[in-house]
Amino acid sequence: MRTRFLHVGMFSDAAWAVSRWRHALRASWYAADREPWIFVVVLALIAAAFVFALRAAYAHRDDRRDLACLARNVYFEARGEPPAGQYAVAEVTMNRKASGRYPDTVCGVVYQKNWDPLRKRYVGAFSWTEFDTLPAPAGEQWFQAWEVAEAVYYGREPRVLDGAMYFHAVYIKPDWAKRKKPLARIGGHVFYK
Repeated sequence: MRTRFLHVGMFSDAAWAVSRWRHALRASWYAADREPWIFVVVLALIAAAFVFALRAAYAHRDDRRDLACLARNVYFEARGEPPAGQYAVAEVTMNRKASGRYPDTVCGVVYQKNWDPLRKRYVGAFSWTEFDTLPAPAGEQWFQAWEVAEAVYYGREPRVLDGAMYFHAVYIKPDWAKRKKPLARIGGHVFYK
């Protein structure tokens, strides 16, 4: 019984201290000059809005850059392929980005180079990235590649090759393909997990 009164007394003491603190805070607020505080708050809101707008602009720019890299990869790797093959190439690129074993941006994945001990040089993950000059993407095939890239980048198309990380043209037989699990052949490419 005595502990019950002790607990009640502690709660009432705490409530009294909180109300006293609130009363002192309110009194100091009404007595204080508020103009500097209002100025500081407005300045902080303007700075926060500026930072938010800047971050949104950079995020949009990064999305556009990644989307352009994905579209270029689809264009140069699969522009002559049926739409399913183009979607599959874009999906492999996005799967690599999401895997954690490759760079964390689409452009990083597309332009990644690894050391090849046989050739004794850095080799691009996608063959077209090794050419010094390429014609600028143009025409109907470029618009098709851009649409495919947008659909895959923003997740508008369902995934067909879940887990596909590699592909090659059917007319070549790379050594690494023996160690991978084939998933599908679409158009002129074979896709692997």
